[in-house]
Amino acid sequence: MTQVVSLSLYRFEGAFARAWALAMMGLARPAMARVPGIGFWKLCGSGTGEGFTPVPNFGVYAVLCTWPDMATARRALAETPVFHRYRAKAAEHWTLFMSADTARGAWSGVSPFEPSATTSQGPLAALTRATIKPGILARFWGRVPNISTVIGQDPNVLFKIGIGEVPWLHQVTFSIWPDAARMANFARTGPHAEAIRSVRDEGWFREELYARFTLLGDEGTWGGKSPLKEVLR
Repeated sequence: MTQVVSLSLYRFEGAFARAWALAMMGLARPAMARVPGIGFWKLCGSGTGEGFTPVPNFGVYAVLCTWPDMATARRALAETPVFHRYRAKAAEHWTLFMSADTARGAWSGVSPFEPSATTSQGPLAALTRATIKPGILARFWGRVPNISTVIGQDPNVLFKIGIGEVPWLHQVTFSIWPDAARMANFARTGPHAEAIRSVRDEGWFREELYARFTLLGDEGTWGGKSPLKEVLR
């Protein structure tokens, strides 16, 4: 069986819905742990703008999960009460299903993604996750606006969002690209490449993980349409 990874994004409108979503960052944990078939999971907030900023966006939240197979993933997301409550409260929601091509590093002390035997040659998703050392927070977030501007202007980036479990200290970047070559070109040039060199030279992170995914399917909409259908068109 091929492990399936789901990333669900929820957009909330209005003060009451946003307060509910913020509270669920803590209150949803017991229910998430009881979801049938669920493996690794994380509840995340997001940043404003492109998402790659230190200012929280209280209108967008994400839930990342791993599942043993696609049938289990779709059934749990469709039928489990905790996911039903998220959909009922959200003004819009979108779930992307993926399988890992490559993964290295750790997240909360474990390696959550199981690479499959096949690798996509077409559009792919990339995820990076890091726990930032408190002593370098100012330097790290000082670099982020430049990276955010560049990725926001890059026509090769088909979708992008910045999320995280804890504001400022935990950062997850997620993006979709037409192919591995164009993704690698972005990573090796400009502000992003400079930041990577600083990470290596100065040891910015206590923990880090990098993963690449094949896109399997999606449900729902984001911005009134399916980003995946736009990618695969």
